[in-house]
Amino acid sequence: MYFTLLNNFINLAAKSIVIIEFLKDIDTQLFLFLNGIHSPFFDVVFEYFSGKFFWIPLYALLFVIAILKLKWRIIYFTLAVVALIFLSDKISVYWFKDVFMRYRPCHNLDISHLVHLVDGCGGKYGFVSSHAANTFALATYLGIILKKHFPKMLLWMLIWAAVVSYSRIYLGVHYPADIAVGGILGIVIGLLVAFSLKKLNTKLNLKMDI
Repeated sequence: MYFTLLNNFINLAAKSIVIIEFLKDIDTQLFLFLNGIHSPFFDVVFEYFSGKFFWIPLYALLFVIAILKLKWRIIYFTLAVVALIFLSDKISVYWFKDVFMRYRPCHNLDISHLVHLVDGCGGKYGFVSSHAANTFALATYLGIILKKHFPKMLLWMLIWAAVVSYSRIYLGVHYPADIAVGGILGIVIGLLVAFSLKKLNTKLNLKMDI
């Protein structure tokens, strides 16, 4: 009986490894295809899109809009954003990058010579993308919290997050799977923080118009 169970476990593990390697191969081929579509113009565009400071005017605009709609209660909104970014950034690193330790494509010696790298490779590991996790978390949070005032906010913010995340593939620093799983992680965290704020708003009678 125990021998049969052990044999079944070994077979299952072997099949899982084969499936994982197959998915990684598809991910690599898709990366090389997407990363191979480039031009000098879009090198500049996506490098800016991926930058930390390029979107500051957008963040400032969104913050002003939130102040106009939420008044002094903006403090709760802001604290939630801080918690959101902290969670998405730390979880993407400590629960994923440091656990799975999957090399970025530009650090993968098997394909690094094929990668169109625009401006540096970044850290050694890339699964999952912190850019994707952070932007999708923020997009989801804002889309839900400000939906009452801007019904299409969620759609536009998700498009923004998708463009920023795609820039990481274009720049040669992330595989599509890094982006996809990072995006899902961000959405989950965004939903968690947004609905937690809504629940606190009701339970503590904060009177936030959300």
